[in-house]
Amino acid sequence: MLLILLAGVLTAAETPPPVVFDNVTVIDATGAPAKPGMRVVIANGRIESISRAIAKNGSLRAAQVIDAHGKFLIPGLWDMHAHLSRSDLPLCIANGVTGVRLMAGEFSRVPRLQDYPRWRQQVADGELLGPRMMIASLILDGPKGRPKLGKPSGLVRDADEGRARVKEAIEDGADFIKVYSSLPREGYFAIADEAKKRHIPFVGHVSVFVSAAEASEAGQASIEHLSMVPLACSTREEEIRAAWVQRYEKATDYLETAPPTSEVELMLQSYSDAKASALFAAFLKNHTWQCPTLTVLRSLAFLGDAAFEQDSRLRYMDRDRRAVWANATKYFSGSSKEDRAVRTRLFEKQMEITGAIYRAGVSILAGTDVGNPYCLPGFGLHDELRLLVRAGLPPIDALRSATAKAAEFAGKADSFGTIETGKIADLVLLDANPLEEIANTAKINAVMFGGKLFTRSQLDRLLNDAETAASKKQ
Repeated sequence: MLLILLAGVLTAAETPPPVVFDNVTVIDATGAPAKPGMRVVIANGRIESISRAIAKNGSLRAAQVIDAHGKFLIPGLWDMHAHLSRSDLPLCIANGVTGVRLMAGEFSRVPRLQDYPRWRQQVADGELLGPRMMIASLILDGPKGRPKLGKPSGLVRDADEGRARVKEAIEDGADFIKVYSSLPREGYFAIADEAKKRHIPFVGHVSVFVSAAEASEAGQASIEHLSMVPLACSTREEEIRAAWVQRYEKATDYLETAPPTSEVELMLQSYSDAKASALFAAFLKNHTWQCPTLTVLRSLAFLGDAAFEQDSRLRYMDRDRRAVWANATKYFSGSSKEDRAVRTRLFEKQMEITGAIYRAGVSILAGTDVGNPYCLPGFGLHDELRLLVRAGLPPIDALRSATAKAAEFAGKADSFGTIETGKIADLVLLDANPLEEIANTAKINAVMFGGKLFTRSQLDRLLNDAETAASKKQ
């Protein structure tokens, strides 16, 4: 269990008044069946009691009582792979996303990147409305990756620099280490060793210089985007990876590292169920979690699809962000028909792998990679849950990937993730049953954050404010 500290357990603002959800169906995310006809009492920001609605309770007279007959109560949702701007924070709350794992740290070592720790403190102090935050280190990558793109990164060229970056991240206050795609082999394993010695988790991409199996054995706590996983299921893995490594070593531009369609096609054609089963068994043995981020994988596969640009939820995104996404669409839509077909087949295989990983017993986290094209803050988590169900997860386990599993991964299952007495009152009240149709997680009647209730009208106000702010940036 990871010992990640979650900030903002309760705000420093005035303690919210007691609230009672009466005659509600509780879906507690423990894996137990839904419990209809329940009374859930919230006091001092926590779940005080859960009982049958017919039970007497003197505190009802002093509490705000919500007649929740026909409604469903679930734990607050977590997006376990996100990159947010400040304007995204209220959109998270409006969508019942009460926690996020921010996957690119912003700390004082890079002076212009100090927003995340400040936002986290402001949320904790009740000065800013936004989700609870776990914050990564600066992204650790090799010289051909993020540094080459001019993006903030903890540059790692060798083992010594790998160890130094881990020490710096701990000094900065990072909750975990984030590794990336072009870390040199010796740097990667030095990071893994140093992180283990210093008892800090490391997560992220699997470097092209390291196999997915090696990453699991090295103790990488979570693999994002199924990176290098389809390749590890190929009988031609070593041959294909050698070509990828050679491309990285020769590249003068990061875009030159993208594998050609022929190599992706070869990887798909040589997929082996036996290799996949062995890999997934290793994930299970080593407690290597998967955060497949199907939302962004779908976006990459289908950029150019008119449905993305016609999404009505884009009204909450400002012009600059939409322009960046439109440019990405132009880049990908210019690819050949063959390239687009292979991207589609790759996504279908990634969906298939996600289902197979689940059936193998490997733990899955719901994450969106919000910030990338058409991965929408707050809204995208509901998209991710739908995709996880499409991939083969039962609705209850898709829901648990964003609630109980997120809390377990963070080492905070004693406070978050399920509806149980004594836990912090981050809750979402739904108008329809998500176990019958997972899309019902988006039918939100109210959100409770740290015991503070946001009614539907208040959530609509948050959305209206976001739309107004986005339009003013036109």
